[in-house]
Amino acid sequence: MATQVIMPKLSPTMEEGQLSRWLKKEGDKVSMGEPLAEIDTDKATMEMQALTNGVLRKILIKEGESAPLGQVIAIIGEADEDISALEKEAESRATSTDQPSEVKPESAAAAAASTQSATPAATETRSSGGQLRQSSPEPVKTAGGNGAKLAPADSSSKERLIVSPLAARMAAEAGVDLRTLSGTGPGGRIIKRDIEAAMDQSESGTATTLQMPARHLRAVESLPSSQALGPSPYRDEPASEIRRTIARRLVTSLGPIPHFFLTTEIEMDRAADMRQGIKELDSELKISVNDIIIKVAASALIAHPEVNASFQDKTVRYYERADIGVAVAIEDGLITPVVRSADLKSLSEIAAEVRELAERARNRKLRPEEYTGATFSISNLGMFGIDEFTAVINPPEGAILAIGAMSPKAVVREGEIVVKQMMRVTMSCDHRVIDGATGAKFLQTFKKILENPLYLVV
Repeated sequence: MATQVIMPKLSPTMEEGQLSRWLKKEGDKVSMGEPLAEIDTDKATMEMQALTNGVLRKILIKEGESAPLGQVIAIIGEADEDISALEKEAESRATSTDQPSEVKPESAAAAAASTQSATPAATETRSSGGQLRQSSPEPVKTAGGNGAKLAPADSSSKERLIVSPLAARMAAEAGVDLRTLSGTGPGGRIIKRDIEAAMDQSESGTATTLQMPARHLRAVESLPSSQALGPSPYRDEPASEIRRTIARRLVTSLGPIPHFFLTTEIEMDRAADMRQGIKELDSELKISVNDIIIKVAASALIAHPEVNASFQDKTVRYYERADIGVAVAIEDGLITPVVRSADLKSLSEIAAEVRELAERARNRKLRPEEYTGATFSISNLGMFGIDEFTAVINPPEGAILAIGAMSPKAVVREGEIVVKQMMRVTMSCDHRVIDGATGAKFLQTFKKILENPLYLVV
């Protein structure tokens, strides 16, 4: 009996999936438990397995396309089985979606305007309601704000490149010829790190061909003079699953949650000295300042359990462990892998775990339980030279700590001006859970330990 394969729920916050790659093609035999496709969820790329035996008769969702939970994405049945009724049922219940477009390898500008085709997504279950969607065969054109369109890309080359939207934009700005690159992403997809590598090679004088961003001049020259003076041309690209999820969650955070912010400045000399001392003791122990911050925050949370809490409509939930979410920037957005029981772990254990989680986060290999359920989060933008910022609380957590850059500053100590390594931190608090004095006391403890890290060993 034929079975409809539907988009499954692969993470707690997933509402839609994007098909990264089909591991089987129409006509291939499949067995229960065998990998069928790769799905790009809101947080990670996950492998979908077949739930039945048979032949992959029909693929309804192509690589790079998205589908909501429960939508039919394929049909599995016997080789000679009539599946026309299931196809009609899937098409009749399908919802309309944007048409993805393929990247034509003519130029970086054309690539930037046409990168919708492959971001991971798809899994299997039973249901009804799907839609047959096809990539647009027409040359990609960039629509202008005044209704004008730029010259279409030359479609003489039939080679198909798979490029992420971010990578395409970077290539267009830097003048990187996408045809010279080999993608390192899923299915050979060209992603951010491939463009960065090409740019680095160019700076070091290697063979990668770069063109000056004269594409802007060419684009203007291709428009009539009246349009060149009008609004800027633009292109619309489908938001990634991660970006859509971030948007949805922010709406449930900054608006409904009454934020307030507390900022303090911390002297980091002793923490930096401790880190250097650990390195001198054992060069294999790679402890970062952020690892120390995670450990100190966890210790402060245990000392102030009223901050390690979340609002639950009719109750306030107090957590007994400090599970710290660590914000990690990935290609399409942000994800917060969780260091469980950070208050009970050593600095070396935290450092190793953070490195391993961050690497798998960037490769979109985290399991749902590894990026959900934090009790408190830390976002560090200091490595980008940001002195101070405020972060948005990740519901249902009660607070998040924003870490700025550590830099030398002239300060007054005992009536004298001296240079110290200073760092500003800002805590965003949910006022339904944390009052001003409560948050201030937490930051006092956090500052006290960070300025005197020997407290961690007593």
